[in-house]
Amino acid sequence: MPYDGGRFSPEKPSKVSVKKLAILGSTGSIGNSTLSIVESFPDRYSVVSLAAGRNLDAAFDQCQRWRPRVISMADEQLADALSARLKSAGVTGIEVLHGSSGAIRVATLPEVDFVVSAIVGVAGLEATYAAVCAGKTIGLANKECLVAAGEIITAAARSHNVALLPIDSEHNAVHQCMRGGDRSEVNRIWLTASGGPFRNTPAADFDHITVAQALKHPTWVMGRRITIDSATMMNKGFEVIEACRLFDAPPSQVKVTVHPQSTIHSLVEFIDGSVLAQLSVTDMRLPILYALSYPERVASDLAFDLSTLSQLDFSPPDFARFPCLRLAYEAAEAGGAACIALNAADEIAVAAFLDGAIPFTGIARTIERVLERTPAAHPDTIAAVLASDSEARSLAREMLTPHGRRAASKSQ
Repeated sequence: MPYDGGRFSPEKPSKVSVKKLAILGSTGSIGNSTLSIVESFPDRYSVVSLAAGRNLDAAFDQCQRWRPRVISMADEQLADALSARLKSAGVTGIEVLHGSSGAIRVATLPEVDFVVSAIVGVAGLEATYAAVCAGKTIGLANKECLVAAGEIITAAARSHNVALLPIDSEHNAVHQCMRGGDRSEVNRIWLTASGGPFRNTPAADFDHITVAQALKHPTWVMGRRITIDSATMMNKGFEVIEACRLFDAPPSQVKVTVHPQSTIHSLVEFIDGSVLAQLSVTDMRLPILYALSYPERVASDLAFDLSTLSQLDFSPPDFARFPCLRLAYEAAEAGGAACIALNAADEIAVAAFLDGAIPFTGIARTIERVLERTPAAHPDTIAAVLASDSEARSLAREMLTPHGRRAASKSQ
C-alpha cells in the first residue's frame, strides 16, 4: 500500500507486469488521456472495461479500438443503441451495461488491477467506493468522491489496504513531494492556483462578469463547470478538502497560493524549513502516467523546458473577492454534510449562472445560504451521502426561486 498514515514507500516491484485497467469516464478528457498512455505503453497497460457515460459515438469508437470486455453507458437507451451499432459493425464479445450497476461492474471485474475514477460529479461515487471495497488500486481524478464522501472512502481504503493515487495535477504533485520525507515531518501543504481570469478584476466589477468572460481560463482547457469553479476559486477549495482527505491533514495545514504561471503544481514545506516543489509541463498525461506506474517512474517524452522559466510569482488568495474559497475552508472544518452541501449547491449554482439565471456573485451567495441551512451530520454510508446530496440540491434550487431569494434577503 503506497499510502500508510501519510508515508509513501518507494519499494519497486521485482518485474513489470501488464496492469489491467478499468476507466470510469472513458470518453472525457482524463479518460482519453489515459487511453493515450495505454497506446504509448502497450507492454505495461491494457484496457479491460470502460464506463462511457452519454457519448455514444465515442463509446462506439473506443469499443472498436480497445475491445473492452465490458462497457457501461449512462442509461438503458444508450446501452441498447451501442449494442445495435456494435452488432451492425460485427464487433462481438463486449458486454454492454448501463447505469450505476453497470459502472460498478466495470470497476469491480476480478481481472481489473487499477481503476481510473474520472466520472464527473457524484455519479462516479458508487462505482469508486465499490472498487475500493473490491481491493482495486484507484487513480483518482474525481474531486466529488473525496469532497462528498472522503471520510467514508479513505476509511474503506485503509480497511481494504487500497492505494488512492491522485491524478489531479495539484495532489499528484503533493504526492510526489511527499516522497521526500515522512508525513510527520510535513509542516504545510501548498496548493498553487492560477487565480483564474479574474485575479486582477476589481471586486466592484464582479456582478457584471459574463458567462463568456468566466469561461476563458488563462491556463487550462476544461469542462464548463470546472472552468467556472476555477473562476470563483471553488475548484481550489475542493482541492483543499481533497488534500485533507488524501494526506490526513487538517485544513489549517493546507494552504493556497496564487501562482499565475501554473508552472509549479504544488509544494510541500517540511518542519526543517525545506520546501519541495513539483514542476512539469501542463499536460494531464504526466500525472496519469505517474499514478499508473507508481512506485516506478517511467521514461516519457513529457519533458519540461527549464529555459522557459522567466519568473515565478506567488501571492495570497483574496478571500473577500473569492468567498467560495472561504466557504470551502469552513466546510472542510465542519466535514460531513457541509462538504456534501458545498459540492451539491455549487453544481446547482454554477448551472444557474451558465443559464443566465443569477450573476457571478450569486454563485457564492447561493452556496452560503445552503450551508447555513444544512444541519451538522456525518453520513456513514454511500446511500446516506447520496441522500444528503439530493437534499442539498433541492435546497439550492429552492434558494434560486424568486420566493427563496426574497426569503434570503429578508433574513439578512
